[in-house]
Amino acid sequence: MNDSFKKATFAGGCFWCMVKPFDTYDGIESVLSGYTGGHTKNPTYKEVCSETTGHYEAVEITYDPTKFTYKQLVEIFWQQIDPTDAGGQFHDRGNSYRPAIFYHDVEQKETAEKSKEELHSSGRFNKPIAVEILPAKPFYPAEDYHQDYYKKNPFHYMMYQKGSGRAAFIKNNWEDA
Repeated sequence: MNDSFKKATFAGGCFWCMVKPFDTYDGIESVLSGYTGGHTKNPTYKEVCSETTGHYEAVEITYDPTKFTYKQLVEIFWQQIDPTDAGGQFHDRGNSYRPAIFYHDVEQKETAEKSKEELHSSGRFNKPIAVEILPAKPFYPAEDYHQDYYKKNPFHYMMYQKGSGRAAFIKNNWEDA
């Protein structure tokens, strides 16, 4: 891996739905589904779903900041979630589905905080922006069958995105962004 690449980590509910939006841009090296923010090492999907590990379902993005900025990544993140919902995302409820931005350095923290404030001030939402901005913790890749789910299971992915309410929310709240 190139030494100039950086990491970005976002939790936005089900990690299946958080890969595709980032995966197609020049400058994005990889997008991994996984777990972060908890207190156990190498958790499994079953353990994270049990709500006993403290982990969030998240994506870890490896990107080239000379081709794609962290600010651009944060803007894409906002447009994949309901930033006013701290209890999960859409159909997925519970701590493991909470939205969060995990920063890897001071610059990312400042960019995320500024972007959150801009979103709040925009008046796009009538409720407060509930996404936490937290220091990055170890990231544990999810099991192989979770990686690139939208490519491996396109029909199920499409039905899940629609059935969970995510697709309609994005259309109704972000289509003009």
